[in-house]
Amino acid sequence: MIVAGIGCRSGVGAAEVEAAIAAALLQRCVTGDELGRIAIPSAKAHESGVVAAAAGRRIPIVLIAQDALEAASEHTVSRSSRAMAAMNVNSVAEAAALAGAGVHSRLLGPRVVVGPVTCALAKGEFQP
Repeated sequence: MIVAGIGCRSGVGAAEVEAAIAAALLQRCVTGDELGRIAIPSAKAHESGVVAAAAGRRIPIVLIAQDALEAASEHTVSRSSRAMAAMNVNSVAEAAALAGAGVHSRLLGPRVVVGPVTCALAKGEFQP
């Protein structure tokens, strides 16, 4: 299972989220059919651009609790002072992807930044 972790500023549009997802998939040579979920921090649950992008791809959103984000943060490869200040993690997208993909997940590479959205892909076995 491939999970896309998303980090974004408030108020991003679906097209911006979709552009980041598409760029990450392209860079990591992953097809859209392999993408099974989008993972975001619970604090971003009502971010309409992310919700619309997930609906457009017909895949569910996994909400990641703050403690799970922080636990996954030690396994991220990117370091963002903005993410650390806002969410107490090195990379929101990478931590969300890792946490959303399960305990034995691994990043497919560092996050991809497209405008106000970051996207990271992780592979693993999702455990609800």
